[in-house]
Amino acid sequence: MQTTTDAVTLGAQLPQVTEPRNPGMALDLDWVRGAQANTSAIERRAATLPGRRSVKKAFQAAWLLRAITCIDLTTLSGDDTEGRVRRLCAKARQPVRADLLDALGMDAITTGAVCVYHDMIETAVDALRGTGIPVAAVSTGFPAGLSPFPLRLAEIGESVKAGAGEIDIVISRRHVLTGNWTALYDEMRAFRDACGEAHVKAILATGELGTLRNVARASLVCMMAGADFIKTSTGKESVNATLPVSLVMIRAIRDYFDRTGHRVGYKPAGGISKAKDAVLYLALMKDELGDRWLRPDLFRFGASSLLGDIERQLEHHVTGAYSAGYRHALG
Repeated sequence: MQTTTDAVTLGAQLPQVTEPRNPGMALDLDWVRGAQANTSAIERRAATLPGRRSVKKAFQAAWLLRAITCIDLTTLSGDDTEGRVRRLCAKARQPVRADLLDALGMDAITTGAVCVYHDMIETAVDALRGTGIPVAAVSTGFPAGLSPFPLRLAEIGESVKAGAGEIDIVISRRHVLTGNWTALYDEMRAFRDACGEAHVKAILATGELGTLRNVARASLVCMMAGADFIKTSTGKESVNATLPVSLVMIRAIRDYFDRTGHRVGYKPAGGISKAKDAVLYLALMKDELGDRWLRPDLFRFGASSLLGDIERQLEHHVTGAYSAGYRHALG
């Protein structure tokens, strides 16, 4: 990894979207069926990443600040309340204590988005008004995606109407497991159309797809159908984001860009809770896709506890001491 401040200069704070949307393309079954995944090679490549990609001191702090701007700060609990969501939005607006930012010589930053269930969209939109931070809503029968298809489409419409700027949809895993790529394409295309101007993130639930080859093929189909992002997991599966799965999805994104010229974003979600893991994912993105994909219009972490650990590491960089986790609460 290039360890220079130029590599991670934050510049003007995003999350405002700057990349043209992926319009999709006709389903190319030859391309899909030709996609393969060498599992042993992928796992070896992923296993070497932690030892080869390490940054320290000021460089690490810069990468962690970049990671914060790419977080979809998330609460998806059955006991969510308006108060909890408002506190989460306050944290999204100021994710790092002002004294730490001053010590780091940084201007104010925000997280990439706030992600909630449909019922909390209006609360989040109100709490984030004027900040430019989008509200993302999980939809289409999240997390299983097994509700009737007309209801899934209607759910998207209601979330867009309530003010969600991004919709995280879940695909029907059975289409992947049975190799019914036409059905998956048609479903994803319908979801994309229902989103209108809202950006759509396709959750593949990779832990339930069986093989890395299925992950590669499902990634391609969703991008062909117009997904703006592809996302690993709902966070509710037994296996969520992993480096091997990420490598497969990132390379599918690269192949799609090489063939079509359209950039698609990537969102690993579930199980990413440590600052060191965030740096690894950023390193993988930089290695495979380049610096352009290190901005929140093309890369997000789906996380809830990750921000607290990053802020704790930043305080250690500034003070030389680790603070208690309660000093970096999300709300």
